[in-house]
Amino acid sequence: MNAIRQPAVAGQFYPSTASELSAAVDGYLDAAGKGDARVPKAIIAPHAGFIYSGPIAATAYARLVPARDTIKKVILLGPCHRVAVQGLALSSADAFATPLGEVPIDKDLAAKALVLPQVDVFDPTHEMEHSLEVHLPFLQRVLDDFTLVPMVVGQASPEIVAEVLNSLWGGPETLIVISSDLSHYLDYDSARKIDTKTSEAIEALAPAQIARQGACGRFPVGGLLVAAKDRDMSVETVDLRNSGDTAGPKDRVVGYGSWLFFDELDNTRPAKVVWGKTVRDKPRDDGDSTGGEETAAAEETDFGAATKALLDQHGFTLVLLAAASIDHGLEHGEPVPIDLNSHPAALRDKGACFITLTRSGKLRGCIGSPEAHQALVTDVAQNAFRAGFKDPRFPPLAPSERDDLHLSISVLSPQTPMAFKSQNDFMAQLRPGRDGLVIADNRRRALFLPSVWEQLPDPAQFVGRLKQKAGLAADHWSGTFQAWRFITESISIDDLQ
Repeated sequence: MNAIRQPAVAGQFYPSTASELSAAVDGYLDAAGKGDARVPKAIIAPHAGFIYSGPIAATAYARLVPARDTIKKVILLGPCHRVAVQGLALSSADAFATPLGEVPIDKDLAAKALVLPQVDVFDPTHEMEHSLEVHLPFLQRVLDDFTLVPMVVGQASPEIVAEVLNSLWGGPETLIVISSDLSHYLDYDSARKIDTKTSEAIEALAPAQIARQGACGRFPVGGLLVAAKDRDMSVETVDLRNSGDTAGPKDRVVGYGSWLFFDELDNTRPAKVVWGKTVRDKPRDDGDSTGGEETAAAEETDFGAATKALLDQHGFTLVLLAAASIDHGLEHGEPVPIDLNSHPAALRDKGACFITLTRSGKLRGCIGSPEAHQALVTDVAQNAFRAGFKDPRFPPLAPSERDDLHLSISVLSPQTPMAFKSQNDFMAQLRPGRDGLVIADNRRRALFLPSVWEQLPDPAQFVGRLKQKAGLAADHWSGTFQAWRFITESISIDDLQ
């Protein structure tokens, strides 16, 4: 393909000269009116010839005018009509052209999408495809300068498409556009019935309710609906007509509709529904996640700062991964497989974590790695599975427990040996609320996370119960008694809600 993807349907689907095209689009926009001042995060609009679907598409695009100077990136997904493709296909072009000019491809966002296995570059499917091209003149008239990520969508599950959308979601500078017509070549009344059902499915964010013949773009539409449901978005139907209402006969019509999607919360943060809870990637408090007093120890300060930064950047990913590993365990009896190459370097570094599961405030499983021995991302996936299904204190998780489960991840610092002369000396060195503790004597060993201080705030009780966990007497002491301490930084589903 040339560096510029040239228009394939100018003069067929829309006017071929800049002046005529501008006049046509502006006419549709003027007729649509301004509507509500709220600017949508995403839209669904049709892709037929302008005389048929232009008035319907305009009802969605007119709502973008207030964000003319804000929207700088457009993620455009449409169905495949010409050359079949599996998954989602990008173009290698540097820009897409229409009679109104060229729209540059956002190479950085395209590269981000290509990290996902369901996305590839496949130029043949773009060469004559109209489902993306017909949206460009509308975008060029309602927006100022913007970049484009155009993807043709073949057969793909809603979840696969949603994963791509989530990876590119961005903030108010990014617009999601889904291209789709509705029913094809039915009589007017029959089309109205099936198109109404499709509209109801879109309003309900229920892709499974869209019939095979209900929308030619059901695959990209389904992906948006999954993403929108995860993000608690609202939907507004702004138009629902067919070619019999615009420029065609009523005995054989094509259905069209326009929908707007609004993020009622904060659309700058990715979101996901995990076990019935909506979680969002957002900065955590600067407070110490383990509580207790600050320490001047350089190694703890370094660990705390580095790990807080890691969880601020990647905590959302780790929580979703831990939940996914438990869900994978429920279905397949093993942890979710990890492809290290698909994760950033910070998560491929060795790290030690514990996964704690609770239900109704009661412990339901807690297993982890006392010391780093594998990539942190691998440790999270494996320990989440083990906490759910391999903790010997509890039976394996049942599917019925999934939606009531609470999950937290504690990342452990390296262990520091404690030096003491007596039991009193050892007890005096403890920092309640901050220290995680490992004790060992006579081949007996046990570990408590710092979070255990919340249940056992008295040092004597804390140490006594830890000794009992190791199989020792609560008042045990000997000359061979050893102890190591560590700190943790933690993140949980609650931190992301």
